[in-house]
Amino acid sequence: MPIVPDDKDWTWVLTEPCHDCGFVAAEVPFAEVSERVRENAAAWPALLARPDAALRPTGDQWSALEYACHVRDVFRLYEHRLGLMLA
Repeated sequence: MPIVPDDKDWTWVLTEPCHDCGFVAAEVPFAEVSERVRENAAAWPALLARPDAALRPTGDQWSALEYACHVRDVFRLYEHRLGLMLA
């Protein structure tokens, strides 16, 4: 089964747990955000070094490489928005 294009309003992630991993953004204390971002970034090199990093485990689940690209894009957007707030 292929991955279906996503057209959802993803603002729900601010108030509800992630259905895939259980992460609850609303429960992360502000003071922990920067450390969690660093920890997340530090975990990717080992995952991406795996020989199967570009392979999807199932037809409807992203590969580690695809997840990494998604996280990269989210962090870039996060950095841009933070810059706008600080300016």
